Amino acid sequence: FHVNLQCGSRQGADVAFHFNPRFDSLPGYVVANTFQGSRWGSEERKYEAPFPQGSNFSLTIIVNTDAFTVLANGMKFMEYKHRLNFSQVDTITVDGGVVVTCISFQNPVSAPVYGAPQYYTIPYKTAINGGMYPGRSITIQGVVNPSAKRFHFNLCYGSGIAMHFNPRFDENTVVRNSLMNNKWGPEERQGGMPFERGQPFTVTFICNDQTYLVMLNGVQMFTYKHRHLLLQDVNMLEVNGDVSLTSVTI
Repeated sequence: FHVNLQCGSRQGADVAFHFNPRFDSLPGYVVANTFQGSRWGSEERKYEAPFPQGSNFSLTIIVNTDAFTVLANGMKFMEYKHRLNFSQVDTITVDGGVVVTCISFQNPVSAPVYGAPQYYTIPYKTAINGGMYPGRSITIQGVVNPSAKRFHFNLCYGSGIAMHFNPRFDENTVVRNSLMNNKWGPEERQGGMPFERGQPFTVTFICNDQTYLVMLNGVQMFTYKHRHLLLQDVNMLEVNGDVSLTSVTI
């Protein structure tokens, strides 16, 4: 089967990204390509099957500045560098040996229309309507303050925090934790400090059955196992600290 991100809906329209799992040889593989000016480009092949035949699956395509990032069941599967301007994509087509049960699109929350540059007010809170669930992602874009010491992103429920993601420049690490029953659990600190003071970033939190995956600038950096298991209760995002926000996508 295939998924096409197209520049228009007419027959023969350019295809910015053609994602084509094939099972004509075991264990299966994926062909990725671009169709431009009535011609296919050079194929990129990955000899790995993202989904077993006959299985339910979730496919997430994240648009980054340089490439599409493809997640299969919440796990990073591949990247495909842009060959066409992704802003021209306005149509998605799905065809072949697949049954589609749901397609959803996540658009950036609008930034304030006044002032320049346009940043969100910190501390920042916004609802996660419907809560978290496997396959859901939250993407946050911003800039680390030049003299930053700490900032954090919290995925909250009720009076608790399902995931506390806390870059600490004063300790050169990123702390992950949960606040449950008014008590902090054991900290997770491995993985170093991938953020840089004064630099822009894109962080994506991806929920799957067992964990939250954290991607930074399109690269998976951390995995955090669920401690609060009622994912749909997680209905609030909080951001605070030495950071400026430019975009939030829920």
